[in-house]
Amino acid sequence: MSLDGLLPTPGTRISHNGQLATVRYVGEVTGTSGTWLGVEWDNPKRGKHDGVKDGVRYFSCLVQGAGSFVRPSASISYGRPFLEALSTKYIETVHGTDSQEKVTLGSSNNAIEVEAVNLDKIRSKFARLDRLREVSLDDGLVGSPSPQDQMRKTCPNIRGLDLSSTLLPSWDDVANIAGALPHLERLALNRNRFLPPRDVNHGVAFSQIRELQLNQTMISWNDAMNVISQMPKLEALEIGYNQLTALQLTQPEMPPGMMLPALHTINLSGNWLEDWKSLYEALQCFTNLQRLVLSNNRLASIPPRTAEDAPIQALRHIALSFNSLAQWNDVDALVSWAPQLETLSLNGNPVTTDSDLSKYARQFAVAKIPTLKSLDGAFISTRERNDSELFYLSYIARSDITEADRAREHPRWDALCEKHGKPDEVPKKASEDKLSRLLIDIDIHRCEVSPEKSLPEANSTPTTTVRVLSTMSTKHFRLKVLKSLKVPRTPGTQDTPLYLKMHDNSYMQLDKDDRDLAWWGIEQGSIVFVCIPIQ
Repeated sequence: MSLDGLLPTPGTRISHNGQLATVRYVGEVTGTSGTWLGVEWDNPKRGKHDGVKDGVRYFSCLVQGAGSFVRPSASISYGRPFLEALSTKYIETVHGTDSQEKVTLGSSNNAIEVEAVNLDKIRSKFARLDRLREVSLDDGLVGSPSPQDQMRKTCPNIRGLDLSSTLLPSWDDVANIAGALPHLERLALNRNRFLPPRDVNHGVAFSQIRELQLNQTMISWNDAMNVISQMPKLEALEIGYNQLTALQLTQPEMPPGMMLPALHTINLSGNWLEDWKSLYEALQCFTNLQRLVLSNNRLASIPPRTAEDAPIQALRHIALSFNSLAQWNDVDALVSWAPQLETLSLNGNPVTTDSDLSKYARQFAVAKIPTLKSLDGAFISTRERNDSELFYLSYIARSDITEADRAREHPRWDALCEKHGKPDEVPKKASEDKLSRLLIDIDIHRCEVSPEKSLPEANSTPTTTVRVLSTMSTKHFRLKVLKSLKVPRTPGTQDTPLYLKMHDNSYMQLDKDDRDLAWWGIEQGSIVFVCIPIQ
């Protein structure tokens, strides 16, 4: 543990003034006297360098700029045993009296005080740690396991355990705790910094794990695969925001997926992944993979699948929001990699925001992916699919290219012609007119309060117009309106109220997200108010 009984060793986790860090170096620093701890902060904003001072490298950091030096001191905490943290969180001291107690209601901002009776009875009930099934010790300064027999006796029924932001230094400590919880199925280990396991055989400890979270742990793909290979029942893995640039194994012959037949969901959001083909090659071993989350990565293209590349047949759901996909042939290629794709998120990519065709993004995506049932969280009705496919066919028909080039550049051309009939070859202007007839223009007014409560003419901003298909869902229409008004997207924007101005000058709230615009009676020239209070 330490060099002289007082100093920590590299790899030790510490809490210093409430900030978590990992010790990377213990020793002297040139030009100073005494011993220093070189630490890497979990919060990189606390750092000052990468372990280099005055041209001398003392240690390295997983995250750039997250390092600094601190003196050993009594203010540094090395955490507490698991059972101590559990008791502190879940056991309240019994007052030893049956008299009434005064309780202040937090929801009243401490303004209301009430009297409660027999609170000790409730405290005693919650003090039964053996009954706990879901436990969260997130940021609870857990620094070490307790003796296994004591953990097994004290809390044997835990099913879900959150050990995020702890001071546990290694996977061996995690396995020690998990091994004492025979029914543990869900394990959250976010925002930790674990040393690789010394004992690679933790199969018994992790044998019941079905869900594992490793977000913001800076774990490598290789170390993650070594760990999950010992979880034969694993169903869902979250490994986001770890600065992964590729999914590489140092032992490429190891096939962890062959031992994980139940794994159906992998969340890789917030990493730095760029290469689609290498990503797919790394995931092919997970033969039951059904949901893949790749939002907020750096994917710039999806190449066509070749005969040597096997698709993941089970894959049904892909999230690609906020990558760098800029071409529609990326979407065409996606179909070959995931032939059974049912749900897709594509918003935030240049192809949906910056291209000349971005205003037709939803129609194009629906038409290009025949198996798709939901796009960007909005259900695709049969009517919307037919309208989108007809719209796309009309767009292709006006292209001044040969039949061979048309089939090559638009892989769905032949199938759509067979389904809907081949569009008449018409002059470009007539084709454009046909496209326009499929779209309707809706006037949008922005107001601060509901138009039912105040005169909208007095409160609305200058009108803007959006052009959409009448088959667009209300949910997707709302997002398009907010985007056209340049309203920042926040967790609450999906609930922004919309009101349709009726012919009798009354207003009807569009409060059913799954209905299309035609269902509301919205047509060419309809007026819709969007209620956005001024911040």
